[in-house]
Amino acid sequence: MKITNIKDTEAFFKVIDSCEGTVELITNEGDRLNLKSKLSQFVSLASIFQADSSIIPELELIAYEPEDSKKLLEFMINQ
Repeated sequence: MKITNIKDTEAFFKVIDSCEGTVELITNEGDRLNLKSKLSQFVSLASIFQADSSIIPELELIAYEPEDSKKLLEFMINQ
């Protein structure tokens, strides 16, 4: 799933942390980073914010549990 225009990164990562299953970020190179890992969260944030922006323009994620996909969609609707 593609998620766009994430304005509140702290709330976004709280949703990721609340997910039961694995949530992966697909990088532009096709690599998969497990966003449940704090190290991967920091690496992804560093690469995302190289453009010096406070908004994450777009991420491609894979959530393996249907409940986790629902949480992420609810986050996007309510942000």
